[in-house]
Amino acid sequence: MNQDTHTEEFSVNGEELLARIKALIHEGNIRRIIIRDKQGRTFMEIPLTVGVAGVLLAPTLAAVGAVAALVTEAQLVVEKVEE
Repeated sequence: MNQDTHTEEFSVNGEELLARIKALIHEGNIRRIIIRDKQGRTFMEIPLTVGVAGVLLAPTLAAVGAVAALVTEAQLVVEKVEE
């Protein structure tokens, strides 16, 4: 099975960060999400696999909430899978 991937970048403010990540995870074709600050430093990298349950993501989403409290603006780099 050959899967092509591509990346997309989004700028979000700290208040929108958690909601945007939840929406992206709900899409279901995400392989990885990287959270960076305005200067390009990586705060967090979230690898996602097919079939990840919400219970398993709860600690990660709590950490994203903590990051959101620290940043005013963030860059989301999203790696998507195209089947």
